[in-house]
Amino acid sequence: MSAVMEELLAESKIELLKEGSVISGTIMEIRPTEVVIDFGGKAEGTIPAHEFLDLGELEIGSDLEIFLERLEDRDGNPQLSFDKAEQKKNWEKIVNTCEEGSVITGRVRSKVKGGLVVNIGVDAFLPSSQVDIQAPKNLDQFVGQTFDFKVVKINRERKNIVVSRRELIEERRQDKKREILSKIKPGETRRGMVKNITDYGAFVDLDGIDGLLHITDMSWGRINHPSEMVKQGEEIEVMIIEIDRDRERVSLGLKQLADNPWEKIEERFPIGSTVKGKVVNLVPYGAFIEIQEGVEGLVHVTELSWTKRISKPSEVLRIGEEVEAVVLGIQKEEQKISLGTRQLETNPWEMARHNYPVGARVRGKVRNLTTYGAFVELEEGIDGMVHVSDMSWTRKVNHPSEVVQKGDEVDATVLDVDADSQRISLGMKQLSSDPWDEIETHFKIGDMVKGKVSKITSYGAFVELDNDIDGLVHISQVSEERIEKIKDVIDVGAEVEARVIKIDKDERRIGLSIKAANYNEADLAKERQAFDSVTTDEDLTSLGDLLDEATK
Repeated sequence: MSAVMEELLAESKIELLKEGSVISGTIMEIRPTEVVIDFGGKAEGTIPAHEFLDLGELEIGSDLEIFLERLEDRDGNPQLSFDKAEQKKNWEKIVNTCEEGSVITGRVRSKVKGGLVVNIGVDAFLPSSQVDIQAPKNLDQFVGQTFDFKVVKINRERKNIVVSRRELIEERRQDKKREILSKIKPGETRRGMVKNITDYGAFVDLDGIDGLLHITDMSWGRINHPSEMVKQGEEIEVMIIEIDRDRERVSLGLKQLADNPWEKIEERFPIGSTVKGKVVNLVPYGAFIEIQEGVEGLVHVTELSWTKRISKPSEVLRIGEEVEAVVLGIQKEEQKISLGTRQLETNPWEMARHNYPVGARVRGKVRNLTTYGAFVELEEGIDGMVHVSDMSWTRKVNHPSEVVQKGDEVDATVLDVDADSQRISLGMKQLSSDPWDEIETHFKIGDMVKGKVSKITSYGAFVELDNDIDGLVHISQVSEERIEKIKDVIDVGAEVEARVIKIDKDERRIGLSIKAANYNEADLAKERQAFDSVTTDEDLTSLGDLLDEATK
């Protein structure tokens, strides 16, 4: 054949080549990065090596179908693709044979924005959220690997397919979970891998189903966090404790693989026995002592000492310290043991009746004041209480600070001793005789008396008289004129002169009248009659109105 004819045939063949079509080509050369193809064009073309699964499977001289993207690029070179030829050929095949929800095998080609490109005969998109049960941080690790995928969506118009590996994993995992749930039984021992650790426990993968190993089931002893017992990724042996097949939940135990230290606890630690242990925790209300691995007892703050006033256990104990204690009580079902350290010493209250007999005179320092009395320290750890009612025979003491102050040294009489309740009742007024027993020798109705105003109320003024006795000048007894506010006419500390118009020995009250100081006997008798008409339980605030009415 002449050269002209060959040229004409070549040109006619080139004219048959259409961009965007699948054509046949021959492998001319196999290079590490590309494959050279003769497709009948003006020049040979190349296809990148990464478009082929295995270059070793290719042979020089063999034919294959390729996709002609362009006959010539800017540099005059053809653009060829093996992948696109495969995809074009396979698209209809995939569409016709594959449905949404079906499973197909594919190879991850590359990473793109938002996910991965998977070759299932054609390129499909795998969103990053659908790669695994938990979205991986690094998608590069999946490139080049082959997996089964579930077809999620097929868009024929746009010629794209979305696949999911996650859905397939979850479905297969669910099938396996149901299988395991049907087989496992409480009390069985299984191996699993610690999948996740939380503050309250750890989730263990039992080869298809996650079980919860709660922190309370990790150890018979004290642990602060599950990470003290297990590590993520660690393979451990656990016991099946409980199965909820309806909710697909499994409870696991680790401590159950060891003997329960609370069995026969009463035999090993009888009440009243002395035990040794280590302080493992301090709380505001006491100290926890480990007396055996997995067995702790609580020494309440009140059981630390007979005499020392301990507000918090850290004042006398430290974590890690070895101590002795006495077993006070055991609650086996609740796994609680009550301990005491003060029981190792003599209780000073056992000698309280002997040391502080009723009627004895004692001396001590005021340690504390309350609304109802004063606590007096007799010795370290032993206080007596003086009630406000036992501070004075004659004065109505509303608060102990009216008589004593914190730190004062005071004398008192022992009134009662209750060693069981650790209480001693004291009295200050009992150190002297009651002046009200002989009140008639000191005051008589009609007597003129002088005194200092000690207190002013809305209904009158209290006046300090001889023998530490207070008398009351009611607001109605200050003046013949009606007074709205007594503080307008009388001040605290003022010296006043008044007449005794009433003595009530039973109620321990003396009624005084300033306005009656100059009364004659007849007027005085009338004023006394007014007072006598008022019962002792009448409200003092209404006393004045009653007296005014009675003396009209």
